[in-house]
Amino acid sequence: MFLGWILVLIVDECIALSLGELASRYPTSAGPYYWSFQLAPPRFRTVLSFVTGWTWLIGNWTITLSVNFGFASLIAACVALYHPDFIIEPWQLLLIFYAICGITFLICAYGNRLLPAVDTACAAFTAVAILATLVCLSAKAEVGRNEVGETLGGYDTSLSGWGGFSFFIGVLPAAYTFSAIGMVSAMAEECDDPAVKLPRAIALCVPVGGVAGLFFIIPICATMPALEYILDAPVAQALPYIFAAVMGSPAGGLGLSILVLIITFFCSISITVAASRCTWAFARDKAIPVSRLWSRVDARRGVPIWALALTTVVQMLLGLINLGSSSAFLAFVSVGVISLAVSYAIPISISMWHRRREVNAARWTMGAKVGWVVNVIAVLWIVFETVLFSMPQVLPVDEVTMNYAIVVFMGFMVLSAVWYGVYARKVYVGPPESDGIKVER
Repeated sequence: MFLGWILVLIVDECIALSLGELASRYPTSAGPYYWSFQLAPPRFRTVLSFVTGWTWLIGNWTITLSVNFGFASLIAACVALYHPDFIIEPWQLLLIFYAICGITFLICAYGNRLLPAVDTACAAFTAVAILATLVCLSAKAEVGRNEVGETLGGYDTSLSGWGGFSFFIGVLPAAYTFSAIGMVSAMAEECDDPAVKLPRAIALCVPVGGVAGLFFIIPICATMPALEYILDAPVAQALPYIFAAVMGSPAGGLGLSILVLIITFFCSISITVAASRCTWAFARDKAIPVSRLWSRVDARRGVPIWALALTTVVQMLLGLINLGSSSAFLAFVSVGVISLAVSYAIPISISMWHRRREVNAARWTMGAKVGWVVNVIAVLWIVFETVLFSMPQVLPVDEVTMNYAIVVFMGFMVLSAVWYGVYARKVYVGPPESDGIKVER
């Protein structure tokens, strides 16, 4: 986990810097699909923009789904600290998930004016929670302290069946953590001077979150119990189990878990807001069925209430899949990362194809030489990351351990292609605000 975190910090910062340049050149809530439209040749710009947009939208929906369902799983795992024999049924987990979706919807819909204060409170609380976790785990260490080499670089090659390649399993949590950095662009039309502030925010996500994460990860790696015990953690949630073991009691584990639950709640709110803005932007551009409804904005509250409702309903419908197959549902976590990564790669690659002509003229840019190196690293990592999140975590593979992510992703792409061929190609002409920039070019 430690080495994986460091690796991901480096390569994901390349993605963040690449996206920052694009956001500076074209600051808009439409994000990647707007950038693809502006950068692509006129003959292909509408199709490339539509493909990027649907990939972006699917990524927003599924990554938000994974956060909220993960939140529900964490709550269930906390209950299991005091009732270790209790096995939560899929329908019970679904009801917890639905409650989270409902509460988040109400806060995002009716507390829009309070969201900046919520973000500030979240940042402060996260810092306090990380410090509290560091102190508590380091002081208690009830199951002992691991050697430095084991803490920072050790990994078990026997449990997954992948041998030495098991190292990359430790990359997955870090890659998931920073997968949503581009979603910040959805807030472009809600801040002043977005051509500078937006890329700065995107670029700072990785180093700020990365440094803070080290103070959380290192104490866990230094004090955690043996992996074979963690694999049996209730609801497949390791963190509450680790906290309880290291603290020596369910109460201690629950206390630290509550800190994580509060941070996850803040995350649920912010990522739902970003996903709803993405949905609104794509509906405004007539790329979604029934777009007139989803593009409406509540004049009283200044909230795209119907886009927010659609985002919530899509999550709740996809959550039903867990009743039939937990393996199929878990694929949506990987689909979120894959979709967002592909939506980043398309405009970055188009920009490179045109020799970075547009981004070199942005107010916030890395310059020609450094920009090329960073862009190449970003695209290569996205290609590898897509393969990584499509692979099963355990060998040999069966119907339970199979990773269905690429199947789900391609299914979404086929549906979007059918929609484009049947109707969207007649009405989708690209983001509306692109006209002014086309004249400038």
